Amino acid sequence: MEKKIRLAAINLFTIVFTITSCTKKQETDLSQYVNPFIGTSGSKLDGHGNTYPGATYPFGMVQLSPDNGKSGPYYCSGYFYPEDMISGFSHTHLSGTGAGDFADISFMPTTKEIAEIYFTQPEEFIKSYSEETGLDISEYYDPEKGEVFKNNLLLKYRSKFSHEQEKASPGYYFVKLLDDDIDVELTTTEFVGFHKYTFNEPKGELNVILNLGFAINRGRPVKTYLEQKSPTQFVGYRFSEGWADHQKVFFALEFKDAPTKFRAFNIKKKKANNGIEGKGIQAVFTFDGKNTNTIYFKVGISSGNIEGALADLKTVEKYNWDFEKVKSDTRSKWNEVFSKIKVSSDNEEQKRIFYTALYHSYLTPNRFSDVNGNYKGFNNNMENAKGYNQYTVFSLWDTFRALKPFLAIMEPDLYSDIVNSMLAQYKQTGILPYWEIAGNEGGSMIGYHSVPVIADAILKGIGNFDQELALKAMIDASNHDRKGLGLYLKYQFVPTDFNEDATVSKTLEFSYDDWCIAQVAKHLGQNEIYQEYMKRSEYYRNVFDPDYRLMRGKNSDGSWYEPFHPRFGQYGNPHYTEANAWQYSFFVPHDTGALIELMGGNDDFEMMMDSLFTQTSEVLGEDTEDIVGRIGQYAHGNEPSHHVGYLYDFIGKELKTQFWVDKIIDSLYTDTPDGLCGNDDCGQMSAWYVFSTIGFYPVNPLDGRYYIGSPQFEKVEMTLPSGNKFTVIANNVSDKNFYIKSKKLNGKDLDRNYITYEEILQGGVLEFEMTTLD
Repeated sequence: MEKKIRLAAINLFTIVFTITSCTKKQETDLSQYVNPFIGTSGSKLDGHGNTYPGATYPFGMVQLSPDNGKSGPYYCSGYFYPEDMISGFSHTHLSGTGAGDFADISFMPTTKEIAEIYFTQPEEFIKSYSEETGLDISEYYDPEKGEVFKNNLLLKYRSKFSHEQEKASPGYYFVKLLDDDIDVELTTTEFVGFHKYTFNEPKGELNVILNLGFAINRGRPVKTYLEQKSPTQFVGYRFSEGWADHQKVFFALEFKDAPTKFRAFNIKKKKANNGIEGKGIQAVFTFDGKNTNTIYFKVGISSGNIEGALADLKTVEKYNWDFEKVKSDTRSKWNEVFSKIKVSSDNEEQKRIFYTALYHSYLTPNRFSDVNGNYKGFNNNMENAKGYNQYTVFSLWDTFRALKPFLAIMEPDLYSDIVNSMLAQYKQTGILPYWEIAGNEGGSMIGYHSVPVIADAILKGIGNFDQELALKAMIDASNHDRKGLGLYLKYQFVPTDFNEDATVSKTLEFSYDDWCIAQVAKHLGQNEIYQEYMKRSEYYRNVFDPDYRLMRGKNSDGSWYEPFHPRFGQYGNPHYTEANAWQYSFFVPHDTGALIELMGGNDDFEMMMDSLFTQTSEVLGEDTEDIVGRIGQYAHGNEPSHHVGYLYDFIGKELKTQFWVDKIIDSLYTDTPDGLCGNDDCGQMSAWYVFSTIGFYPVNPLDGRYYIGSPQFEKVEMTLPSGNKFTVIANNVSDKNFYIKSKKLNGKDLDRNYITYEEILQGGVLEFEMTTLD
């Protein structure tokens, strides 16, 4: 009897221990809630996220992901979920952008026969391929430019795949290539990509193709180089031009086992130094299938030089080819990120959406300086980042709104590096970035939105940099005649009759950036500058039409542009950037009180807001692809609308803020590949979701106020860099209980509809009682 009791006790202990262990694993392994396929699909009507599913590291230099080998608006990240072909696996990708580039240093395994004509005689290849498949692929060869297969990586060696045999998680990607029955596994560290190719039917030769000529969208190679350093090690580079005018990627490649044969091809190649040089070199590394069925190799990259790529490669020597250990450590790094914000909910779908949004918020910007601190400077020379890390890919028109304010709270050290990276561009070129990409000014979008990012750091005391220099840089940006700024300074708005597009959008965004400069000037005791820029910050008033109560295009003589229709928008429209009058008329985040008065006071403003959300969702004009994710004329698929749902808070109509914010969360985000209603834009769409589901949002990214919306989780615990914890509790929250009945901050009634940056950083508890209006 005593033995049975002891046995029962042991069994009970085992059960309790198992349950406790599983629970702890769920609490610590938050990566299980991330679905990297969210945002990889979509449509022209409903929006497409343009995210990639491959392996990467938080803000890492390497984004190792599959490419379908096509160009166009759905392939900006290299991958589009509805496709069933893979052309290769490359080491650099953009996340969520509306234009494409990168896909550098691409590899593809195959057991197919390697024939030299496929590489060096494209006309013969086109003929043989067409005879074999019945497809005319002549469009993929441009003899004048010498581009071998234009947008497709060696069409002969592409492979079909199925989503049923494809997996992705933070830091890991797997796919079975069906044509040759090859299992591809990818993982990364911050600087290095790891490949593991398992050939399940290793008959004869096993080949790995390196394609330095691969191009998607605008990223065309102009000069490539490959050199063998040892039986297992190769180095080289790929220089390209596209969205990034002068991109440089140096690489160091190391195989675990030496290939039995190495061949390099190019239409026109020549010997250079100890290697070969050409416009688009391809190489084939061949292994004997009788000796092995698994090929391991790793690739370090650098924008500085080959030495930097080799130095990056040395950072992973400790792993000694242990692929699973690399994968595990990178997953642990991601779990470290996710554990900074722990949410409690029984809604598993919502947790998947949340942690995937958090994941996407930690993809960009990307580390640009290598372990030696070197990177490609903005004058195309190698520079060294001293005392900070250089970062790249600044989609500022998008991310100044939510992503950058989120990073200011959660990642101040990174934020400091971001500011120093921007100032490095100013020091080297005399101008701050607008849309920086790979050490180049991409030139896209309007405004000078490096200003609010730098200004936020100054006002919040983040980082170590020369604040006087930063103010000078901001002032220079505000006087640099780019995209209508000269007209803005002359007329105090951007007129429509000077062949300048997006005149209203530019006027509004210039005004906001000017207000940001004014706040920095005030902070630094520069009163004259403060007064000048406060005056400029009110220029938005000059495009407000009191008859329509909307922002509208105006001619230089002061007359209104005709014809005018508030729902006419996007391309071909001289007034707005990727939007129409309804979406842009509420963008005065620095002076919302004055905007309310312009629209007629609280009641009339409420009417205008109601009209925005409840009218027809039809938009007029051609090519309105970016005006997506519509609820009425509110368009969540593009950034100008992102703060608008919270504006009801400013007129005491918090219940309407709660209603519309909850509706946006519930209807425009899902945990499926088409789960984003527009381009994720380097994490902006995702950062909106993170902020809003926690329960607040920075309407004006610079003023340190976070307006309360509709918290979605029972409990959110934010662990801040200081170690302080800020906790948000939503008692009784549910699908129906999304309205706030009462709220307290640190046990005391909160009689305002916002909290402050200081209150968050100090730590504390924000507690809501949730209810329904039924």
